[in-house]
Amino acid sequence: MIQAVRLSGVVLGVLGALVLGEILPLPELVGYLLLAFGAFDVFILPTILAKRWSSRA
Repeated sequence: MIQAVRLSGVVLGVLGALVLGEILPLPELVGYLLLAFGAFDVFILPTILAKRWSSRA
């Protein structure tokens, strides 16, 4: 499950980069938001999930 969260973060980051590279016709703000959410999904959310799941045992 944690790997799926990381993968979704990478996908969000790539979509954000495509928006910022003007390949996808969306506002620039959307690109920055996608990059930020992607970084959160890759670096922060897996740690939070691991701590929550390990404390339930």
